[in-house]
Amino acid sequence: MRNTSAETDRAWDRALNIRTSGQEYVKSAKYMPYEPTPYQVLEHLAYSGLISSSDHVLDYGCGKGRAAFFLAARTGCRVTGIDRSEKLISIANENLEAFARPDLVRFLLADAEKYSPETENVFYFFNPFSEAVLDVVLRRLMPRFMACPHARMLFYYPGEPFLARLAREPGLRLAWEIDCRDLFGGSDPREKIAVYDHP
Repeated sequence: MRNTSAETDRAWDRALNIRTSGQEYVKSAKYMPYEPTPYQVLEHLAYSGLISSSDHVLDYGCGKGRAAFFLAARTGCRVTGIDRSEKLISIANENLEAFARPDLVRFLLADAEKYSPETENVFYFFNPFSEAVLDVVLRRLMPRFMACPHARMLFYYPGEPFLARLAREPGLRLAWEIDCRDLFGGSDPREKIAVYDHP
């Protein structure tokens, strides 16, 4: 288990007037438990220049909305968060009521395997589901991705099976990686955001 700064997480939740900490476990072989992206990682992403106010981010497995709220607040982008958990979407929408820029964020109760992207051009994943689900999601996502010249996919803490599957997708190119190992004082090679764009 990675060590994250609980103090930083609490500080950002207070600053954004939301509550996103904690974990929620699910009994599923295909979907992972809710675990929010550490704010320190989101800071790296927001300050990378990869996301701007002209972007529309789709957060797969948004949970309580942490990534959506942070990215909207720090970059001015629009964010759509989807999750298959009614409980988590309910919490995300409660957070939305207290958020300073509710016009930038929306949450949908949706199954990633059935959701077809609309106007989104940046796609964010923090291990929300299995490789089998990723395969189905990519089939739905790639037409939108290929139609959008400045589309990007962002994978935080990707495992080797995810990376291997992405490497086989002809419409994707690993453009670069945002190294996050310095945040947690270790050498875990998964501590990164893998950034994919068009070949």
